Amino acid sequence: MEGKAPMKIVGAGISGLIGASLSRALLEKYEVVRLKRAGAIHERPFGFSREAVWDPSRGGDWVKELDGAYGVVNLCGEPIAAKRWTAKQKERIRESRLLTTKAIVDAIGEAAVKPKVLVNASAVGFYGPRGEGETLNEDAPAGSGFLADVCKEWENQAQRARSFGTRVVLLRTGIVLSREGGALSKLLPPFRFFLGGPLGSGKQTVSWVHLQDEVRAILKVLEDPAVEGPVNVAAPHPVSMRELAETMGRVLHRPSFFSVPGFVLRTLLGEMAEMLLEGQKAYPRKLAAAGFQFKFETLETALRDLLK
Repeated sequence: MEGKAPMKIVGAGISGLIGASLSRALLEKYEVVRLKRAGAIHERPFGFSREAVWDPSRGGDWVKELDGAYGVVNLCGEPIAAKRWTAKQKERIRESRLLTTKAIVDAIGEAAVKPKVLVNASAVGFYGPRGEGETLNEDAPAGSGFLADVCKEWENQAQRARSFGTRVVLLRTGIVLSREGGALSKLLPPFRFFLGGPLGSGKQTVSWVHLQDEVRAILKVLEDPAVEGPVNVAAPHPVSMRELAETMGRVLHRPSFFSVPGFVLRTLLGEMAEMLLEGQKAYPRKLAAAGFQFKFETLETALRDLLK
C-alpha cells in the first residue's frame, strides 16, 4: 500500500541566506514549490519539487500552487544593508516586502482550499530604536523610524490572511549569524586584520540568532498550530555591541578595542547607520512558551561553531 503524498509548502524568497538552509530542511519531509521570478538565475542546488514563475504585480498560474498547500513561507525582501538608503533604495526595500506579501495573501484568498499557515518574514526592527535595558516581548508596541514603519506595514499586509482562516506567523528575526554570508561576513574583516572593535558607543543591544536556530524556529512555527502572530526569532541572550566585539576577539584571538565612532558611520552610510548604532533587546517569549530550545543560546557558542 502506497504512502500518502507529502504535504506541499509554497515558498517565495527561499533561495537566499536563510531560505537556502530552510529549503534543504523542508525538502526532507515536504513537497516544496519555489515561486521564482521570471529571468531569475538559479542552479537548483536544493532540488525543489517544482518551480513556478511568478510576478507579484499580476496573477498567473503560480496562484494555483497555493490551492491545497499546507503552508506558505514568504521571505521576500530587498536586503536591508545592500546599498546606501537613498529615497529610491528605501522605496525598493519597502515595496519588495509589501507587494510580494500582498500578492501572496491575495492568492490565499483565491484558493478553494486555503493554506493552513502563512509564515511571513519580519524583523526586530519592528520595535525601532530602544534603550539598552528594555526587554521586548512580542506584545511590545511598534517603534518609530523607517524600518519600524516598514515592518508595521509588512505585518499588517500579512495579517490579512487571517480573514481567510489561515494561521499567520510573523518572524521578527534578529541579526542572523552564518558562515555563508550576511552580517558576520561584514564584521569579520577588521578582526582578521587586528582592527576589530565595537561600532558607535558599544552600548546598543544586538539581538542575534544562529542560522541553524533560525531554520529550526521556522520549522517549529510552521508545524505548531498553537503558535501564531508575531514571534521573536532571536537567541535568549542578546548582547551589547561591545560584548559582541569582545566575544569575536576572544574567539578569533584578536584585539577588539578599535571602535568605529558613530559620526564616521553616519558619514559613510547616512541614515542606514542608525540601524547599527541603535538596538533592540528582543526576547523569544513565544518560542520559549512553545517549548522551543535554542541549540546556540549564547553568542560565544554560536561564534565558536561558525568560526571554527
